Amino acid sequence: MRALLNRRAQNMDSIRNIAIIAHVDHGKTTLVDRMIYQARLSRDMEKMGELILDSNDLERERGITILAKNVSVPYKGVKINIIDTPGHADFGGEVERVLNMADGVLLLVDAFEGTMPQTRFVLQKAIEMGKKPIVVINKVDKQNCRPDEVNEEVFDLMFSLSASEDQLDFKTVYGSAKQGWMSLDWRKPTNDITVLLDAIIAEISAPQVQEGTPQMLISSLEYSPYVGRIAIGRITRGELHSGMHVTLCKRYDIKEKQKVKELMVFEGLEKKKVDSVGCGDICAVVGIEGFEIGDTIADFDNPEPLPPITIDEPTMSMLFTINDSPFFGREGKYVTSRHLKERLEHELEKNLALRVKPGVAPDSFVVYGRGVLHLSILIETMRREGFELQVGQPRVLDKTINGQRCEPIEYLTIEAPEEFVGRAIEFSTRRKAALIRMEGRGDRTHLEFEIPSRGLMGLRSNLLTATQGEAVVSHRFKGYEPYKGDVEKRTNGSLVALETGLSVAYAMDKLKDRGSFFIFPGEEIYGGQVVGAHSRENDLVINLCKTKKLTNIRAAGADEKIILPPPIRFSLEEALEYIREDEMVEVTPKSMRIRKILLDETARKRANQ
Repeated sequence: MRALLNRRAQNMDSIRNIAIIAHVDHGKTTLVDRMIYQARLSRDMEKMGELILDSNDLERERGITILAKNVSVPYKGVKINIIDTPGHADFGGEVERVLNMADGVLLLVDAFEGTMPQTRFVLQKAIEMGKKPIVVINKVDKQNCRPDEVNEEVFDLMFSLSASEDQLDFKTVYGSAKQGWMSLDWRKPTNDITVLLDAIIAEISAPQVQEGTPQMLISSLEYSPYVGRIAIGRITRGELHSGMHVTLCKRYDIKEKQKVKELMVFEGLEKKKVDSVGCGDICAVVGIEGFEIGDTIADFDNPEPLPPITIDEPTMSMLFTINDSPFFGREGKYVTSRHLKERLEHELEKNLALRVKPGVAPDSFVVYGRGVLHLSILIETMRREGFELQVGQPRVLDKTINGQRCEPIEYLTIEAPEEFVGRAIEFSTRRKAALIRMEGRGDRTHLEFEIPSRGLMGLRSNLLTATQGEAVVSHRFKGYEPYKGDVEKRTNGSLVALETGLSVAYAMDKLKDRGSFFIFPGEEIYGGQVVGAHSRENDLVINLCKTKKLTNIRAAGADEKIILPPPIRFSLEEALEYIREDEMVEVTPKSMRIRKILLDETARKRANQ
């Protein structure tokens, strides 16, 4: 028995489980790619710039990580299991379950930007769970970088988050993931990242050996068209064997007897079949049916469930419904309410922070999420899969606490050049934001606010316009506080199309002084579609399909050349933030349109009476 314990302890000593946490775009996926490169796991070394882990098209386009991923790197006889986490607060559900699998974290911070809101969000979770950090100050090759100041900032941040003495005694590694080097002194570049890999082995503790019946918390899942759903998690006690009979412990004390068909461990970028997996390792289990993230795989005879994962509650809701516009079914492959319902149910299986309820109207669903980005990523993914749908205005979820109406409040951070600071403060305070901190960082100023979640809708696009694209805006959830009062809303009305047809440059030219257009001449439009922003507060119905009357009477002057300003084109998030209560965004695989819920002008007038 003692020999078996010693052997298992040796096996555990050759494993390190780490999660990489950082703010959006601080370079964590690039760093993981460097580790893969260092271990010579990437078959094509020439593709180093392509970011192996951000495999999702949306992730590559936006430069953000949405889904947590697993990879392992062998180094000096030690298997380093690396979990790449999302940095954005809207993906808190992903972060929470990922940290359950790790023994320590790499905290990656930009050498110029320093600690940002999302850094704080994920780090707070890691510190609460007792994870040991290694600080990696990245991008020290940037101009005006301040690595030593940033290191002090990280210490202050950890102290403010009530880190333990052991956590505050962290090791700091400096370097540039893009250039492929890490060093203990940022003034002395090296040739590779072995300093970081050595620090991981020395600083992060090996998993603790726990004897007894097997226990594994399901923290993630994958789907294979051949074997179905695959459960992924870390074995916290005992061992799992291929062909073993186990009990699946679900929520509400439900227990189901099941059988493990196959076991796989992560090796490099791939998975390898094994006969058994010991305590501390991360593995994939095939054959378990009907599981949810947060369930426990336990012993067949004496099952002992682990505490399920707790996830941050949704703060926003949005109405999803089928597309019923005149252009319905032209571009999409999946257009019925059955398709929409099945797709949302499928998303619930892996998207922990999401909730779905049937809407009041038939063929509609109310989807609850962590923010506009969280929900817009789902909509964009569905659109690319061939879905046609319509989504309503995002609504913030209020709560009644001790008889008082409360709403979600967020920490808002804005970094802008000095000349635009006044505008940034003005735009934010108009939306009930309270300035809590202001400090200079070189030629830029760092501003911190507390703002209601309602006030964030549309703020980013307004700030970017006001600061000529220079502002860096980010936010994270703080908690529920008493209602702050009404927030200033969009003041412009909409230009609404009168009839269906092709928009004509002649008609647009005659109406261009009425506002700004969202469409090009020659674009197909339908009655009730929002084709522009009115220069006044009320909505205006216009006919953009009207052509010039041709007669045999010669005009007094020659036709003038029509010159139209370029139309305003919204991204999906901007469109969701722009629309009013009586408007929706129509999303199809090729198009995105803003429309009135009631397309008929007479019906709209009746509803407003």
